[in-house]
Amino acid sequence: MSGKRPAADDGQAARTEGAAPAQPRGSVMRDVARLAGVSHQTVSRVLNEHPNVRQETRRRVLEAMQALNYRRNLAARTLVTRRSGTLGVVGLETTLFGPASMLYGIEDAARTAGYFVTVASVRTLERRSVVEAVDRLCQQSVEGIIAIAPKPAVTNALVQVPPGLASVGVGGGADDDAVPTVRIDNAAGARLATQHMLDLGHSTVHHVAGPADWPEARERVEGWRSTLYAAGAPVPPVEPGSWSAQSGYEQGQVLARDPSVTAIFCANDQIALGVLRALHEAGKRVPRDVSVVGFDDMPDSGYFLPPLTTVHQDFAELGRRSLAVLLDQLKQGGERPPDHVLLAPELVVRASTAAARRARRGPAGPAAIR
Repeated sequence: MSGKRPAADDGQAARTEGAAPAQPRGSVMRDVARLAGVSHQTVSRVLNEHPNVRQETRRRVLEAMQALNYRRNLAARTLVTRRSGTLGVVGLETTLFGPASMLYGIEDAARTAGYFVTVASVRTLERRSVVEAVDRLCQQSVEGIIAIAPKPAVTNALVQVPPGLASVGVGGGADDDAVPTVRIDNAAGARLATQHMLDLGHSTVHHVAGPADWPEARERVEGWRSTLYAAGAPVPPVEPGSWSAQSGYEQGQVLARDPSVTAIFCANDQIALGVLRALHEAGKRVPRDVSVVGFDDMPDSGYFLPPLTTVHQDFAELGRRSLAVLLDQLKQGGERPPDHVLLAPELVVRASTAAARRARRGPAGPAAIR
């Protein structure tokens, strides 16, 4: 009998030699249990943060997971527990400070609570785009959906979320009883900004507004206007713009040519940045000639020249409260009560506001104190 292999065997050997090496399988829960010297059930209890596990046992299990680079199988977990541990967020593709900060606040709160976050971004705030984003999240078996909702189309789309799936709208304008919402009180923030400059002795306050189709911008206009009415102060005309520094610059150029303008409330800090440049180019000194207040309290606002007085929005708290509303729904089986949370903003006074010049020349009094 010849020692030479049959031709078929040579071909098989060639195929074997050319094949890619088998990929090592990932560690499973049984491997963790074996290394830690505990049962499969104990590892499961540690993963689910069950309180009836001794601290020493928990430590051994966690060290074994780290040594084996163990990653829990979320698909299997979902099948067994019917929970994915994942929340969906509908976000707007934008560099605008407000919506972006809302997203960061929501993600941070969710991680702290032990949830994974998957984001479905939309380029426009049209209802169809938002509905499609919600559908994508539902296909990923999320436990609930938080939607950053600067326009009514977003909250309207949330009405289409399947019954039993928790959902919350964050930001935006007036409450919609069909969907729970969490938002900043924009009108109150505008009142704080406007009243601050009236208290400094300015006879009125001009406003550089945001886009008219954003409820947040409209609410800031309403808060500004109602404060002037309540004080018996003149109410200057207002033209809607965009949220950009360019919009602020263009409107600031017009206001800088009017010698009666001594106080300007801007709908956000980016607009205020453009206004500050326009005033500087026109030879107006801030705050000696014109006081300026923004809205948002961007991290860079304290480094404007001069540092900007602005309305602070607590986006971290916004994230925590929106998550709390969502978790309450999860406890109730996804029921969506008309829960509306309104967070109070805060005025941060810096160097861009001062007493009106005529008030500084007058007798000593509240308006003359700086």
